[in-house]
Amino acid sequence: MHATRLRDSLERCGVLADVQEGYGIALVSICADLLVWCDGFVYRWWAGQTFRNTGRRLYVAYGVDNPATVARCVADRYDSLRRTHPLSELMTRTR
Repeated sequence: MHATRLRDSLERCGVLADVQEGYGIALVSICADLLVWCDGFVYRWWAGQTFRNTGRRLYVAYGVDNPATVARCVADRYDSLRRTHPLSELMTRTR
């Protein structure tokens, strides 16, 4: 339910996404390096950064109460990825 709301909000931002659900978690797949997890309480995705001292990935987390705000943040991350990782020719033709 929450993942579907995020997908719908992303679509209103011009970002296509796919939702897969099961075992108490949902995944909203947008593109390579951008996958949003939703456990019914928070949305979480990789910010594109790592911690200097550990090398671990830094994740962004937002509560599920405002999918429109989360969609804008995810769309910003998507735009950043598109600038550094353009779509393949095949993906460009299918969109």
